[in-house]
Amino acid sequence: MAAITTQPGSYPASDFQTGLCDFFSDCKTCCYGWWCFPCMTCSIASDMDECCLCGATMAMRTMYRTRYNIRGSLCQDYCAVMWCYVCSACQVKRDIDLRKEQRIF
Repeated sequence: MAAITTQPGSYPASDFQTGLCDFFSDCKTCCYGWWCFPCMTCSIASDMDECCLCGATMAMRTMYRTRYNIRGSLCQDYCAVMWCYVCSACQVKRDIDLRKEQRIF
């Protein structure tokens, strides 16, 4: 009898599909984040079915990373949000958009 290592509907461990400072992989999202940050964070929260005020928080990043089994830690989430707030939100938004394209969101 084989051991079950993943639950049905779960995702294999992976990394974010773009880097934290991978601005030029999606210039549209980068511009959106830099010039209309509140709108982008509301978009992230809406995609995650959460309150608009939660869009770019450490908790939202951690919840997203956990939901899609993205490698990382609370410490890494804290550092990304604390020192690269806009970059962190843009990375999550890029990942959401890519997962929508791949039909795994």
